[in-house]
Amino acid sequence: MDTMLLDPVAFSIGFITVRWYGLILGAGALAGLLLAIWEGKRFNIPQEFFMDLLLLGVPSAIVGARIYFVAFKWEDYKDNFWDVFKIWNGGIAIYGALIGAIICAVILFKRRGYDFWRIADICAPSLIIGQMIGRWGNFVNQEAYGGPTTESFLSDYLHLPSFIVNQMNVQGTFHHPTFLYESVWNFAGLILLLVLRRRKFMRAGELFLSYFIWYSIGRFFIEALRTDSLAFQGAAWVASFVNTLWSPMTWMGFEQGNLDASYGNVRISQLLAIFIIVIAIALIIVRRKTVRNLPRYSDPIVCTKSVVVDQQPVVKATTNEHSAEEQDATNKQE
Repeated sequence: MDTMLLDPVAFSIGFITVRWYGLILGAGALAGLLLAIWEGKRFNIPQEFFMDLLLLGVPSAIVGARIYFVAFKWEDYKDNFWDVFKIWNGGIAIYGALIGAIICAVILFKRRGYDFWRIADICAPSLIIGQMIGRWGNFVNQEAYGGPTTESFLSDYLHLPSFIVNQMNVQGTFHHPTFLYESVWNFAGLILLLVLRRRKFMRAGELFLSYFIWYSIGRFFIEALRTDSLAFQGAAWVASFVNTLWSPMTWMGFEQGNLDASYGNVRISQLLAIFIIVIAIALIIVRRKTVRNLPRYSDPIVCTKSVVVDQQPVVKATTNEHSAEEQDATNKQE
């Protein structure tokens, strides 16, 4: 029996159908944009720059997310190629989105004359608030949920409101609202990043790397609750290592979601989360030890290209002014 309570379609105009999933993702992107513009004012960065970043970054993130997801689920798409483009039905991977967005950002920042790490720091809170809001799109679609649980666990143990409990009743079985777990974790991360960026000890790039560390920690523990994880068949010791790291969750009454053994025994997002945490921590240490005069987060941000462009009209005007004065002096002498 279909127990979905929320219609994934927000409204329709003729043949155009607007889904809540897209509206929620758009709201997350808008919130991230406003947050970046607000912080960018402290460093005299024009808001148009962040608007361009959004207009280019969002499509890049969507493409990266879809490619990442389809690459690991190719068996499901190779005979239905047009389904690859149906992103409104879900099926995008956040790590793929980050890869696509970062590639776009590296190119854009270089062309505009900004240091990647400085702008990435400003954008870190925007990324996490976008993810925090965007996860509610999974809620409406009844996707990316966790393994089976009981109604009492959701309502009595977690004290969740009825609209969430009811929506987690998928065809008669209640499931863990992993979208909510990640959204709450990201909210805590947002507060942490907003506090850290005002600390004097923060150096360039460290807020961005802190975002990756925080998000990956939460993703590692939440991912194992899901039943739709991308996975691969890894060595037994790798699976054992990952499961051992996750075991503290059992102390809080959680159980791992079912993962088809024929599909794989290691969840890709969990292994990638571990890798990202290690790399991010290593980068912070190495950059502090090897980069001389590493700027602090609060130091001014210099744009190497806008300064030249801005000075051209001034130089031109000054040159014309001197030329006029010299001509007047010549005329008087004559």
